Amino acid sequence: MLSRMEHDSIGVLNVPAEAYYGVQSMRAATNFQITHRPLHPVLIDSIVMVKKAAAITNEKSGKLDQQIAQAIIQACDEILDGNLRDQFIVDAIQGGAGTSANMNANEVIANRAIEILGGTKGDYSIVHPNDHVNMSQSTNDVIPTAGKITALKLLPQTIKELEKLEKAMEEKEAEFDDILKMGRTQLQDAVPMRLGQSFGAFAHVLKRDIKRLKNVMEEMKVLNIGATAIGTAINVDPYYLANISYELSKVAGISLKQADDLIDATQNLDGFVSVSGVLKTCAVDISKISNDLRLMSSGPRTGLSEINLPARQNGSSIMPGKINPVIPEVVSQVAYLIIGHDYTITMAAEAGQLELNAFEPVLFHHLFESIDTLKEAAATLTKHCITGITANKGQCEEYIEKSVGISTALCPYIGYAKSAEIAKKSLKTGISVKELVLEEGLLKEEELKEILKPEKMTQPMREKVMKAVS
Repeated sequence: MLSRMEHDSIGVLNVPAEAYYGVQSMRAATNFQITHRPLHPVLIDSIVMVKKAAAITNEKSGKLDQQIAQAIIQACDEILDGNLRDQFIVDAIQGGAGTSANMNANEVIANRAIEILGGTKGDYSIVHPNDHVNMSQSTNDVIPTAGKITALKLLPQTIKELEKLEKAMEEKEAEFDDILKMGRTQLQDAVPMRLGQSFGAFAHVLKRDIKRLKNVMEEMKVLNIGATAIGTAINVDPYYLANISYELSKVAGISLKQADDLIDATQNLDGFVSVSGVLKTCAVDISKISNDLRLMSSGPRTGLSEINLPARQNGSSIMPGKINPVIPEVVSQVAYLIIGHDYTITMAAEAGQLELNAFEPVLFHHLFESIDTLKEAAATLTKHCITGITANKGQCEEYIEKSVGISTALCPYIGYAKSAEIAKKSLKTGISVKELVLEEGLLKEEELKEILKPEKMTQPMREKVMKAVS
C-alpha cells in the first residue's frame, strides 16, 4: 500500500496515500480502540458545520484567504452530503476532551480542500488542518458546540415519536371510555375506574415529558463557540467573535446564541446533564407504562387479562402457544439503559476540573444513544403494541362485580363502618356487595343503582366544582 509521511509533535508516521485523515487521526485510532464504534453521524455533521461556519466567518473577517476558505467550505458541503464518512476513524470514546475528533475533521477537510485546489493530499502548505481549518477555534469550543447542535438535531425526532405515542394513548382512551374496570393500589382492589382513564393517564404523563424535552432544548442553543481554549477567546479576531454564532445558526438551520460568559460555558456541562435528566424521567415514565401493560395483560387465564397485547412472536421454545409481552419488555430495557447512561453523564459532567471538562466524549456517546434509543422505543411501543391493544370487557366487568371496592362509593350513604362490615361479609361469603346492601335493606334498589352508576364512581368532580364556583 502506498503511503505518505506525516509528522506531528510526537514524531513521524506513515499514512495511507489515499487517506483523507492524517497523522493525528491515525494515532487516535491506534490509541483508542474502546467501543469500536465511530462518532455519531450527526456529531460528525455538527463538527463539520462548525468548520464551515468558521471558514465563512474567517473569510469575511479578512483573516482567511478567499480561495482557501472556499475550498474548505466546498469540502464541508461534500461531507455534509454524505461523502468521506469512512475517513472519520476515531473511536466514539477517546481521551483528550475530543481533540482527536476535532483533528480528524480538520485533517479530512484540509486534505479534500487541498485536492479541490489542485494539490496532493498531505501537502499542508496549501491548506493546513490547524492554521486554516481550525482557525479561530479550539477543540474546547468546537466539540461542546457540536455536541449541543447534535442534541438539537436529534431531539425533535424523539419528540415526534413520543407525540405519536401520546396520540395512540389518547385514541385508546376514547375507545375504552365505556369499559369499567377495577382500579388498584399496591396491587390490591381499590375503587372502580374506566379502562379509558388508564390510557388517559398514560397520555398525560407523556405530554409532560414532551413539554420537558422541548423546554430543555433551549439550554442547548447557548454555545461557547468563540471561546477557544478556556473562554478568553485567545487568537480570535473581534469580527469572528461577534459573528460566528450568527453564521453557525445559518449553516445549522437553528437559532443559536453565544453564551454571556464563555469561561463558564467552556468548563461546565450542566446543560447536557439537564437534557439527560429529562430523558431519564421520560424513560422512567414509559417503563412504568410498560409495567402496567404487562400486568393488565397478564394471563391469559390466570392473570388479570383485562387487555390483550398484540401477539408479536412465540414466547417459548418449550411451552406451545405461549405469547410474551415482548414489546413492553424491550421498552423497559431501553429505560434501564437510559437510566444507566444518565449516571455516566452525571459523573462525566462532575469530573470537569478547573477551566475544562475532558470527559465530553463518553458524555456525548451516552447522551446521543439515550436520545436515539428513546426514539426507537417510543416508535416500537406505538406501532407494535398500543395501536393493537384490545379490551376484555367481560373480564373487567366480572372483576367489578366480584370486588368489594365498590363499597367505598357507599361510605357517604351508609357510613364507613357499615361499608367496611359489608365488604368483609362479601369477602367471607362470596355474596356481592350489591346483594348484601339490598338484602340488609340499607338502600333501595333505585338508590343503589344511582350511586353505582359508572359516571358517578369514575368521573372526576371537576364539572360540579366548576358549577359551584361559578
